[in-house]
Amino acid sequence: MNCRSPYRTFLLTGTVVLNMLLATACATSSGTSPNSSTSAPTEAVIAAEPTDTTAASINTAADATAIATVPVATVAAATPAQTSVTPTVAPAMVAESATGDLRTAVRQVSQQVRPAVVRITNEQIQLDEANQPFTVPAGVGSGVIYDDQGHILTNNHVIEGAQSLTVSLPDGTVYPATLVGADPQTDLAVIQIDGDNLPIAKLGDSSQLQVGDWVVAIGNALGLQGGPTVSAGVISALGRTVQEPGSDENSQGPYLFDVIQTDAPINPGNSGGPLVNLAGEVIGINTLVAGQAESGVQAQGIGFSIAIGTAKPIADELVASGRVTHPFLGISYVPLNQVIAQQLGSNAKTGIVVARVVSGSPAEQAGLQPRDIITALDGNQLTTESSFPQLINTHEVGDTVTLSVVRGQETLEITATLAEQPAP
Repeated sequence: MNCRSPYRTFLLTGTVVLNMLLATACATSSGTSPNSSTSAPTEAVIAAEPTDTTAASINTAADATAIATVPVATVAAATPAQTSVTPTVAPAMVAESATGDLRTAVRQVSQQVRPAVVRITNEQIQLDEANQPFTVPAGVGSGVIYDDQGHILTNNHVIEGAQSLTVSLPDGTVYPATLVGADPQTDLAVIQIDGDNLPIAKLGDSSQLQVGDWVVAIGNALGLQGGPTVSAGVISALGRTVQEPGSDENSQGPYLFDVIQTDAPINPGNSGGPLVNLAGEVIGINTLVAGQAESGVQAQGIGFSIAIGTAKPIADELVASGRVTHPFLGISYVPLNQVIAQQLGSNAKTGIVVARVVSGSPAEQAGLQPRDIITALDGNQLTTESSFPQLINTHEVGDTVTLSVVRGQETLEITATLAEQPAP
């Protein structure tokens, strides 16, 4: 298993050993183990995104840095957080908090938002030695209550595989939760609790963020007792593209686009918790942290949060219908490199190589074939491995796209009409 992949900040239950945190993240069980780098075809039986492709790339338009992102599988089963803060909707923070005294700004943000940050326990059924079922906590993550209906926004990998979900508020109140809907492709999910006078966190506008802005991360780091942990940092970069690890050693997860990079400390258990501006508004959902930049060299201060501008429309669709519709082309592919180009006898420099065409898919209907090199989509050059899924994601089901294809010595323009991505 390659620790160089990014890892999710979801805490698997077990013993908390702080000095073994990285090792734990790299060796944890189901769904949270980091991806190993591989040249296997990206399973894009998809359209919008390769279901986890190469390992740990952090791709930007200008630069593709291979830093691992590991799903931070947690390590500890902690007791419900306790705090004296009363879970009621806090008044709006005064405007000067964002520009005023930093000595109290983080404190004000914590007092305003922390009551709405919940601990989510993923409970799964196992069989004992007598082959009798019993329920055990499989992991701990975070979430944030964002409306008066008790809806909680979190990561898909926090709730994935759960037979039941338990939500604990910082005041110690515990609720059973129901799954409203989940979207593995964007790693987002909405669950719901039924309660009165629940605390609510206000959602902000992530499009207004600038590099250098102060932010606060709140979540159940390491599942520690005493309530959510508060940490602070700045916006380190905007518009990142990162790839999540897959559910096992030989798979890779989806790409996440327009991601916020922050140096606010994020740890196992933080997954699904909010990233908050100094006005007390949620502007991101904490999801990943970087692992090792190279063997033996641990990345420092690099965490990733899904922008609320991306997350809120997904949440709205999940609440409305319980699912999210994504466009689908129906190919598996690998990124083009010099060696592959030579093998195919092509002079193409960038693009993707079709490894498999899904039967009955829009790709098959359009005439795409294995070994085709796709160099552009709608005239946009595929300069990085994530360019293709990112461009597909800008379309809707039913849209027609034009693919620039190199096949042997021919250059073709192929059109395809995108279908709805099949359920996994």
